[in-house]
Amino acid sequence: MNINKINTQMKSLKIGLATVALALSTVAVQAQEKQHSDPNVRAGEKALLDGDFKTAAAQFEKALPTSGTDPDVVYLLGYSQFQNGEYKKSIGSFNKVIGLDAKNVHAYYYKAKANNNIAVNREVKLKESEREALLQSAIADYTKAIAINANDAKLYQNRAIAYRDLGILTGTKSSSNYNKTSATEAYNKAVADYEKVLSYDASRKDIQTEVKKAKVYRDNLK
Repeated sequence: MNINKINTQMKSLKIGLATVALALSTVAVQAQEKQHSDPNVRAGEKALLDGDFKTAAAQFEKALPTSGTDPDVVYLLGYSQFQNGEYKKSIGSFNKVIGLDAKNVHAYYYKAKANNNIAVNREVKLKESEREALLQSAIADYTKAIAINANDAKLYQNRAIAYRDLGILTGTKSSSNYNKTSATEAYNKAVADYEKVLSYDASRKDIQTEVKKAKVYRDNLK
């Protein structure tokens, strides 16, 4: 199983996921490669191709006793859990991937997104300090991913989002961890990352808008 080819080919699947290119290949590519020896892994791959992430996660979990030291298999488990909204479980899986393959950019990326998603979900009962810690963890993981692949605009864009969310959290006066200095710094770093994205594609109106919004939030801190 070639995870890089797998990640690239998922662009062709129309299942409404902006970052789905990080998952599986098409059946055609799989047919050209040696299939995994574990039938549970093969079943999980098929489920992913079908967009059935719940079944995929279940199959990859069944594969762990025999394939749990394969970082590709554990990554696909984490990815399936992430798409199911099982963010805490996916974080555990991505941590295992990183333990097996410290340069797995995709594991850092999705672990960071999972932490960020939990941090901003107000339905999850957390202290503000816990939300801040999750955002700091996300930022740290994006930074590690950038150290491995410094030319991926997506990493800067998502780190900017984490910085922005940190600015919103620490810049809200009613928050128990309100800190104007910290919020200002977070917004400045968000702007820097958004501008890095624009250095790759200056025509992106969405990012231009985010830069303006971050500056407005920063300049209106009380």
